[in-house]
Amino acid sequence: MAADDSDTKATGAAPPAGRYAPSPTGPLHFGSLTAAVASWLQARSRGAAWYMRMEDIDPRRAVPGAADDILRTLEAYGLTWDGPVLYQSDRLDAYADAVSDLKARGLAFDCGCSRREARTGPAGPEGPIYPGTCRDGLPEGRSPRSVRLRAGHEEIAFVDGVLGRRSQRLDRDVGDFVIRRADGCYAYQLAVVVDDAHQGVGEVVRGSDLLLSTPRQIHLQRCLGLPTPSYAHVPLLVDANGDKLSKSEGATALDRRRPAEDLVAALRCLGQAPPPGLDASGVADVLAWGRRHWRLSAVPACTTLVWDAGRDLAEEA
Repeated sequence: MAADDSDTKATGAAPPAGRYAPSPTGPLHFGSLTAAVASWLQARSRGAAWYMRMEDIDPRRAVPGAADDILRTLEAYGLTWDGPVLYQSDRLDAYADAVSDLKARGLAFDCGCSRREARTGPAGPEGPIYPGTCRDGLPEGRSPRSVRLRAGHEEIAFVDGVLGRRSQRLDRDVGDFVIRRADGCYAYQLAVVVDDAHQGVGEVVRGSDLLLSTPRQIHLQRCLGLPTPSYAHVPLLVDANGDKLSKSEGATALDRRRPAEDLVAALRCLGQAPPPGLDASGVADVLAWGRRHWRLSAVPACTTLVWDAGRDLAEEA
């Protein structure tokens, strides 16, 4: 669960740092802004650091110029960060070291399965579970393609700051999962764990589309001997068809000419009840109100909200 202010004040410890980690696959949309606002306010309302990470690890998905556009958009909305931006494309050696360490200790193994072959196991919450074909060694005639982390048998439980207690057994629900892909790219699950530890992130506030990733990340943190942050997943904003806003038909990028209005709308989506007329103020005033009144406990405890831009309204799906 998210750290309580009173605990921080009582111990004199610095509040846990937060972060925002967009992928440069296109411009920011309102759903991404809402997640960023939640993360920023959770950190800044307690005087914590807030770091920026650009998750550009997959060059095939990165759009030229998108990273800079995202950063300029965040600046236009007053969401400033501490320190330099961390680019995952500069961190490949760190990911390679983590994979080598896991393999050396028998916690990860080479897999020779194609994507189709890896999806022949029983159904799980996110699709077919890896059947364990290469877990005890590559079958004769196969060559290494990807690297997988061995799934544990224990229940991995955590208390989400918005959604409450969550748990999963990886061997039953996911199976041994990829940490380095067949194309040589390092998997998101590995990179995010290594980078959170590197940046000293103690509290992760992000969209609920990443909720099911959390047990895998906790398992990786334990395998690598890294600290586990607290987690809070805010509702994912979707359109009337249930599609994520960035993928919805006719989706448009944020309009930097109306940042105060968008920030107020994001606050409403996050259950913060900003007063009438706040959107007529400037960005600094909106964010100042947000810092003073931010309550993570007020965020709707659901995984998706339907966003109606025409009515400036979000409703539980």
